Amino acid sequence: MNTNRLSPSIEAALNDQMTKEANASQIYLSYGSWADSRGYGGISNFLFRHAHEERNHMMKILEYILKRGGTVKIVAIPAPPPDPVSVNDCFEKVFGHEVDNTNAIYKIVKMSHDQEDWATWNFMQWFVKEQTEEENLAISLIDKIKIAGGEHAKDDALYSLDRDLEQTPDDARMAQDVTTENP
Repeated sequence: MNTNRLSPSIEAALNDQMTKEANASQIYLSYGSWADSRGYGGISNFLFRHAHEERNHMMKILEYILKRGGTVKIVAIPAPPPDPVSVNDCFEKVFGHEVDNTNAIYKIVKMSHDQEDWATWNFMQWFVKEQTEEENLAISLIDKIKIAGGEHAKDDALYSLDRDLEQTPDDARMAQDVTTENP
């Protein structure tokens, strides 16, 4: 008896997304190593934590495929892109990567909606919210770097940012969670 509750196209899309999350983890590891080699321990730690988070996203998708009776396909992941050339460039690349990941997630959401696979549609809502948080966090970091001078940020400003990231939690507040009592 076939117990697979995923269509072939959704199963393939979920496997592709799982690979995308694994690749994201490698990108964060690569950028974290780059930051550490330049003395930015706080930025490095932040990026390493995000590498771990991306791996958890990969596992979340893997487990979902298995629980729906699908087949997980583990494939090679691409090598990370070249190292950033600056802290500004690093976080611009992080933002671009997160936007690309968001778009891939939206495609799965649309596909699951079109196919009336409500279990997958519901499962993917967690990722929609997560990507909103990730993009907001990247935007806030880019904004801080812009204030510090962007591509021309001075060492003392980058030092402050590095220290802030070492001590700051990774989550970003989302607009829909803000109230007049809790701005």
